[in-house]
Amino acid sequence: MGRPGRLRSTRFACAGLALLLALGFASACVTSPTGRSQFIFVSDAQMNELGVASFDQLKTEKPVSKDSALNAYVNCVARAVTGALTPSEHQGSWEVVVFQDDSANAFALPGGKIGVFTGLLGVAKNQDQLATVLGHEVAHVIARHSAERVSQGTAAQLLASGVAAAGVVNPASAAGQLTLAALGLGMEYGVLKPYGRAQESEADRIGLDYMARAGFDPAQAIELWKNMAAAGGGQPPEFLSTHPSHATRISDLARLLPQAQKLQQQARAAGRKPSCRR
Repeated sequence: MGRPGRLRSTRFACAGLALLLALGFASACVTSPTGRSQFIFVSDAQMNELGVASFDQLKTEKPVSKDSALNAYVNCVARAVTGALTPSEHQGSWEVVVFQDDSANAFALPGGKIGVFTGLLGVAKNQDQLATVLGHEVAHVIARHSAERVSQGTAAQLLASGVAAAGVVNPASAAGQLTLAALGLGMEYGVLKPYGRAQESEADRIGLDYMARAGFDPAQAIELWKNMAAAGGGQPPEFLSTHPSHATRISDLARLLPQAQKLQQQARAAGRKPSCRR
């Protein structure tokens, strides 16, 4: 479950942004799958169009892996994870592409797009660990995190522009420029980056359920993040990062593990026993 203080702060931030951007945006306050308050005013259709266009562009810029065995393995895991989505979570068919790139990374985009970099397979060492990553990335899409970030970024720009336009500060003066810079820093570290951490933690939580509902072993999520910590080296202080620290992630996942293991047991009893091999 989310931290109560963080949940209250995001609710206040959502209400504050909606108020500052006028009553017409009040309906932009919505609720995520975990009950977290979100500020979203872009449509799913807009985000799907953006996601598809971005994915198509990436396919022209990055080499796509020709390794048939690797592609079959990644698609096997992805199909199992997305196949465990409920009708309300369903996004239609998902296109899965393996990109030839040494980065230990993967992503999912609105519009049903999943990308996996070959470098991830050196860190996600088995099907369950790969399912952890893909569950996390799919969770970002289902929870509309991309739309949330677009809405937040637009709101922050409008707010900063509005302060100067309203004459609250003189942007031509040194003091005014300092004030606007401080406002930008406050928006970045006081709203946008905490939202990012909340989204990451939320995707960890939802994604763990997705992979467990598909029949994968949720205990391997902890092993994955131990691998990530070993491979990633140092991290910036957590309050300066959009991502939780590896230690925070591992602690949170350990707390969520018993419930996820129950979901896995139910999945296995229902016959969902993925067997994806490289």
